[in-house]
Amino acid sequence: MGHTRPVEREPSHLRAVGAEPETATAGRATVGDGEALVQELVGRARSGDMQAWARLYQDHFDGLFRHLRYLTGCPQLAEELVQESFVQALCCIGKYDGRSRFSTWLHGIGLNVARHHWRSQRSTAKAHARLTAVQEVQVQSGLGSVGGPDRTMLAKQRVAMLYQALEQIPEHLREAFILRELEDLPPAEAAAQLGITTNNLAVRASRARLRIRKLLADSASGVHGEGSDG
Repeated sequence: MGHTRPVEREPSHLRAVGAEPETATAGRATVGDGEALVQELVGRARSGDMQAWARLYQDHFDGLFRHLRYLTGCPQLAEELVQESFVQALCCIGKYDGRSRFSTWLHGIGLNVARHHWRSQRSTAKAHARLTAVQEVQVQSGLGSVGGPDRTMLAKQRVAMLYQALEQIPEHLREAFILRELEDLPPAEAAAQLGITTNNLAVRASRARLRIRKLLADSASGVHGEGSDG
């Protein structure tokens, strides 16, 4: 079941504040006839129709790839985890009860696959690519933008600092932050993927923002302090 890795596109919410990202809207436009078709394909796949499963794979690959690219930080790793997620989804498709959209259920499987990866591989050296994709996201770090040749260097420093901050907060807070702040998923969809209520999601995201803001402020103070020593 080969699939050429899709051309990476910058999520729209990184280009314009308030615009909805593709991950949040991909399934919303298919409500009605589109969702009915998805449910029909799921039913056929349950019965062993691999052509129906191939169609589901084709239609949902790009969205799951973007989702896992955010969560893992590496396009190559994300593609591997997409394949693993689809294998797991096929194995347990009989458990899908249709109460949520198929894409939400599939992305939840992808999240669990990413969690397993995080827990089994704690190396931080290979993950800076995740934040390169979202380097325009400023988490109220207090770092102002600058022009000239130093701008690229400063952007890379921000990316590294944000990644380091994410690595220092608990997993459940990190997940909430990524889904809400980086992927900009609607609260209901993000909560469904995490298996929690929207209230719990809001609490986790708020706590994550506070911790990250403090960590970034501390990092910025350290950088400025080192610079003044010279």
